[in-house]
Amino acid sequence: MKTITRKTMLYQTGVEYGDYTMNHAQGCAHGCKFPCYAFLMKKRFGQIKDYEEWLEPCLVSNTLELLDREIPRLRDKIQSVQLCFTTDPFMNGYPEVGAMSIAAIRKLNNAGIRCTTLTKGILPLELAQLSPENEHGITLISLDESYREKMEPGASPYADRLAALRALHDAGCRTWVSIEPYPTPNLIEQDLQNILDAVNFVDKIIFGRTNYCKEVNAYKQHKAFYNRLAAQVTEFCEQHGIQYHIKEKTITEG
Repeated sequence: MKTITRKTMLYQTGVEYGDYTMNHAQGCAHGCKFPCYAFLMKKRFGQIKDYEEWLEPCLVSNTLELLDREIPRLRDKIQSVQLCFTTDPFMNGYPEVGAMSIAAIRKLNNAGIRCTTLTKGILPLELAQLSPENEHGITLISLDESYREKMEPGASPYADRLAALRALHDAGCRTWVSIEPYPTPNLIEQDLQNILDAVNFVDKIIFGRTNYCKEVNAYKQHKAFYNRLAAQVTEFCEQHGIQYHIKEKTITEG
């Protein structure tokens, strides 16, 4: 696997539900076909040349050294660290990334900092051996494998993601799911209730619309569609005692 070095690792997310984050790889082999904000930004600022380069991730080889330097300075400011915002901590086909993720989480936990993971890969059961304060999540926008193969061609099958998440839940870990970017019916006809029922064991659900997508905007009822689904998620979570967060701009008026 190719490697790069960086000057910094931990930074504030600037999003409504995050705190600090780290991205110890550049690029992502999952190759999502819906507009990927991380890819768009990396390409815009010249860090990635094209989609093909994005699919060949580079590991940040000095990740642990950077954490050793930054943790003492930032420890009192950090509530939690998310892995990751612009890459995937358990990327399919790149065990080096997953190994670095585990090492980084262990180092942060040893400093009293809890971590949150989010992946379209497979969450390893080894995570259950780390701090019980950590939270582990998957992205799940459908249960239809043909849609996954089309839109997330390099990511893990939905059923495999769910099984790994369930295993961590059964091992006593805090678990969550990101149902974002949720597609409109002109992209795929599906019932959100089926997804909600499949993840009814998690501690938290985050729901959000698909952004930066012409096909979604072309669906004339997209505002009413997302308003209705946001209300469905809210009702489901309140009935099941699950924490929830509806992403900004998912609910609209008019």
